[in-house]
Amino acid sequence: MSDDMPALLLIGHGSRSEAGVAEFWDFTKVLQGQAPDIAMEFGFIELAEPHLDTALDKLVARGPCHVIGVPLVLLGAGHMKNDGPACLDRARRRHPEVRFTYGTEMGVHPLALSVAGDRAMEVVAEHGLDPAEVAVLLVGRGSSDPDANADLAKVARLVWDGRGIGWVEPAFISLASPSVPEGLERCRRLGARHIVVIPYFLFTGVLVDRIRDQAAAWTLDHPDVNVITGPHLGGDPRLARLVVERFHQAGQGTGARPNCDCCVYRVALPGHEAKGGLPLRAAQHDHDHGHDHQHDHSNDHQHRGGVNNNHGTHRAT
Repeated sequence: MSDDMPALLLIGHGSRSEAGVAEFWDFTKVLQGQAPDIAMEFGFIELAEPHLDTALDKLVARGPCHVIGVPLVLLGAGHMKNDGPACLDRARRRHPEVRFTYGTEMGVHPLALSVAGDRAMEVVAEHGLDPAEVAVLLVGRGSSDPDANADLAKVARLVWDGRGIGWVEPAFISLASPSVPEGLERCRRLGARHIVVIPYFLFTGVLVDRIRDQAAAWTLDHPDVNVITGPHLGGDPRLARLVVERFHQAGQGTGARPNCDCCVYRVALPGHEAKGGLPLRAAQHDHDHGHDHQHDHSNDHQHRGGVNNNHGTHRAT
């Protein structure tokens, strides 16, 4: 390994689904094929092995001076904002000789949009439908973080544009509304007779199965509407390219920036005021981003375990 080449820690969420975990490992092979010059290790936040800390220590043992953690999540919510930075914060204490940088989530990016759009259009073509007569219901995980939920609405709008689809609606399988049945009903009331449901998930799992089950149950009560549940995004090579892009951006301190203006831990968003200033797990909301970005924390909300910090800079690396 070159002394000046950063190493990559890919941060997976983890799943109770063996099939979902298997898809993750298949994706790592695609990723390694696209970036064979980058030393990599892979770990999970929960529900699967190896744990992030174990994977990170294994990576450090290979001798890099700089490790970049990239969260393999589509939209930035709690796990991206909390668990990933917490892992790197622990690593700094175990390995003070190594530099650690945190990248950004995949986010609202043309590569992710192209995969989601293609999944919908593949279903349209397979069933011989006119795209202009099809509504697409794009179903995300759902979060208690309103910023992440808002990003799915933006993804839905951007998938709609330029593809000739009738329209695209966002929905969520948990923690946020509209639910899958509510999203389907909205499409029906707007006049849809063909609805393509696309799970906005990287890998299969319990929630993807739940999307299919809820769509099927709704269809039984609405036989006049043709509902087809398509595939989730999967380990598409374009998503591997996006991970590599996020890796290089973090190493160079350029490119994507986190949206701190609407961060639920930073500002008192309506209905989420109690989260502002909460002591975060293991000093998580330093962000640990691999770039400098200035903020005036005029709300004087709490960081690092509940200690008030009236500072203007999130810690960079």
